[in-house]
Amino acid sequence: MKNIKKVLAVLFSALIVAAMFVGCSSQNTDEADNSKKAKVAIIQYMPHSSLDNCTEGVEKALEKAGIAFDTEIGTSGSADADCQSYAERMVASNYDLIIAVATPAAMSAYSAVRSASSDIPVVFCAVSDPLSANLVQDMNAPGNNCTGTADAFDIAGQVALIRQLQPEIKSLGVLYTTSEANSLSQLKTLQAECDAAGIELIAQGITDSTELASASISLVPKVEAITNLTDNNVVDNMNVVLEQAEAAGIPVYGSEIEQVSKGCLASASLDYVALGEQTGNMAVSILNGAKAAETPVVTVTDSFTVVNSAVAEKLGITVPSELSSAQIITEID
Repeated sequence: MKNIKKVLAVLFSALIVAAMFVGCSSQNTDEADNSKKAKVAIIQYMPHSSLDNCTEGVEKALEKAGIAFDTEIGTSGSADADCQSYAERMVASNYDLIIAVATPAAMSAYSAVRSASSDIPVVFCAVSDPLSANLVQDMNAPGNNCTGTADAFDIAGQVALIRQLQPEIKSLGVLYTTSEANSLSQLKTLQAECDAAGIELIAQGITDSTELASASISLVPKVEAITNLTDNNVVDNMNVVLEQAEAAGIPVYGSEIEQVSKGCLASASLDYVALGEQTGNMAVSILNGAKAAETPVVTVTDSFTVVNSAVAEKLGITVPSELSSAQIITEID
């Protein structure tokens, strides 16, 4: 009888220990699945190739993690109002996290969260200067409930590329939106790089996309080439700029590969799909418990050179041998 009692006691103890392990395992599984139960909102400022690629990357990362999401894209011409409306609705709907693609969308999302005194984290994508946009207090320690990825357009690489393709260039034009924080920040850097290279930079500002045609007509006769920033209004209406430049026989340099496919001569380009995936992974980490205010902004600076040989031939520009390792596009979409 004593032996039977001992056996029963041992079995009972083993069952208790097993139950404890099952409980711990269940708790760990629940913690791991927290992000999968979340609902994420994505706001894309407007529909154009660079931002479309960002959103594609974000969605890939969320799908891989099994996280549900809703995507809203602002309409060209009324994107600012659209994004503000989307952001306010998403805050009211109490999403678990908002991902905002491009600076204006990020500013709308963060503003809506703050106005509602909400604790919804905002993760931005492709914001060139989060500090100037007042989205973060510090790049390494954001402080606000807001962090994300910065697309540091390789402006030095772009100016060097222009010099390689047009060694004798004296004047370079650029169009920018006067209210876009990222454009103003990039314009300062571009001015400094042009000064160092001995190139006169002629900048033409616009307040919205409706002014782009007249601004292009005014700028083109004054310059030997035009370069783009990551300005949303300009990129969204690239055909307007390309049409005027083509009529004058001067090249346009894009800020990413999709623009080169559409008729720009070349670019020191970032991979915006990869940037979006990195943003999505940051969002997953925050949904799993990381604090947005303590998560450093990730600045992506790596660029690759892409040249459209069909455009070069059309303009009578010889692609030098030092660009032999560049990615070559052989046609215009």
